Amino acid sequence: MSHKTGWINQRVAHLEGKTRDARFLGFFECFNAGEYYEAHDVLEDLWLESRNYPDANFYKALIQLAGGFVHLTMHENPKWPAAGPRLRPAHTLFSKARVYLGDYPDFHHGLDLTETKGLIDQWCVHLEEGEFKVNPLSMVDAPTLEVE
Repeated sequence: MSHKTGWINQRVAHLEGKTRDARFLGFFECFNAGEYYEAHDVLEDLWLESRNYPDANFYKALIQLAGGFVHLTMHENPKWPAAGPRLRPAHTLFSKARVYLGDYPDFHHGLDLTETKGLIDQWCVHLEEGEFKVNPLSMVDAPTLEVE
């Protein structure tokens, strides 16, 4: 548990009682809404409980994926009004997420990891093609992730 657990529990309360942990489902809800910072925090709460279990790196990968998008959206977030997008750190987090997902089967906890790794690869290529000077979010729609 983290010091943020209270607001996280409130944020995902409507997802309780489903077949998967509400924080896991809440990650996807936040991510798909473009709330990457919140997605990161929601899943981090679950990751903190699972650090010594086999799914720890799976959760860490998704947290890093969301963190990459936090870096791309820093100019939009009132928490960092003077900040701009941080393209190289985003690429670094995407790359780390890709590596961690490599430890898991192609379909894990309802998430198609082949598709997810392909998405990560696309965003790394976008950043590289722009030579880390162009934020791909200015040209490409934000991604979504679907969990079954």
